Amino acid sequence: MITKQKGTYDIAGVEGKKREYVNSIIRGICEKYNYDYIETPVFEATELFHRGVGETSDLVSKETYDFTDRGGRNITLRPEGTAGVVRYFIENKLYGNMTEPIKVFYNEKMYRYERPQSGRNREFTQFGAEFIGSDDILADLDIISLAYQTYTLLGLDVVIKINSLGDTESRNNYRKALIEYFTPHINNLCEDCKERLNKNPLRILDCKVDASSDILNNAPKTIDYLNKESLDRYNKLKEYLDLLEIPYEEDQKLVRGLDYYNHVVFEIYADIPNVGHLALGGGGRYNGLIKELDGPEVPAVGFAMGYDRTMLALSEANINIPINDSIDVYIMYVSDDEKETAAYITQNLRLNGFICETDYLNKGLKGEFKSADRLKAKYLIILNDKDLESNEVNVKDNTTKEEEKVNINDLVEYLDMHL
Repeated sequence: MITKQKGTYDIAGVEGKKREYVNSIIRGICEKYNYDYIETPVFEATELFHRGVGETSDLVSKETYDFTDRGGRNITLRPEGTAGVVRYFIENKLYGNMTEPIKVFYNEKMYRYERPQSGRNREFTQFGAEFIGSDDILADLDIISLAYQTYTLLGLDVVIKINSLGDTESRNNYRKALIEYFTPHINNLCEDCKERLNKNPLRILDCKVDASSDILNNAPKTIDYLNKESLDRYNKLKEYLDLLEIPYEEDQKLVRGLDYYNHVVFEIYADIPNVGHLALGGGGRYNGLIKELDGPEVPAVGFAMGYDRTMLALSEANINIPINDSIDVYIMYVSDDEKETAAYITQNLRLNGFICETDYLNKGLKGEFKSADRLKAKYLIILNDKDLESNEVNVKDNTTKEEEKVNINDLVEYLDMHL
């Protein structure tokens, strides 16, 4: 028997309906914020992610699905959404006539080779949004607000953790301070951190092995190395978050796991019973990424959230996801003439907006009644040859059990009034 691959999963039934509900919330709020939907290829040139995400990140160095295709091209399965959106922006020269910022959202499958665990898989769905073309603090606010309100509409109480890496000057000064600080302690850190010291010392702050060590806890803080312009920008962002009543906490160790961030970085957390402090998503500003991928210097900011973590949080927080697990009408028949009419009525009601089903297995009336109950049909339409001679059918309310003869031509109006 062929089974699914480790770290992948099937989605169907009730779980599928729950995810469709989450999708509808995402689509709705992105429409209100004026973000357009975008899809990018599931695989891209390996160079896109290795250059864009950063060779020193754990994502690229340990987790990407890299392979050579039959044409000898180096290909990588998409591990995150931002780089693909930036490639699309550059390839289509959208920077050539930008009268307004580009605002897009995606909702796609991603792939990372990591140890599967609760809320984390090798194949997973990620929702994200990108705001390209504005360096204004309002763009940062727009992205953070979109992320926060998405979770709020889903019923989760979340808090935003924020930090600033500052501009290039600030980040370079901070990088030098980290190298100077960590060098005497490097032999007490993990092997990965030894590699990160000179390549990208900010990655040490993200280390999961040494996360609780005093060495990391006492490391220099980004706030102490922000120049005046970067600090003023960070403080202004906090003022706007207060204005919009978006709860946040400052976390000076927050640097995010990808190399392309500068200025604001943020993560979204929820305190979930029996789970604890659960990270749901995050993002930040990446003003240098478009230029790094051979485009012009265009500012941008974005975020992404993991579906698996979000669905886990909703489940563990006992948040009721409203799904429709019933149908409007079940059409019942026995004879061939009735079957023909059943096909016509089913199609007609569906085209008029009703959720309808009928029998496809020739079960007979007893079996059809059982099917209608399993499908939680609100109304039954019971056909018989004698009623059809008068162009009528028997309509039964499956809750009150009341029955009424209705002309076939009047079915749509009748059901509109009763459903």
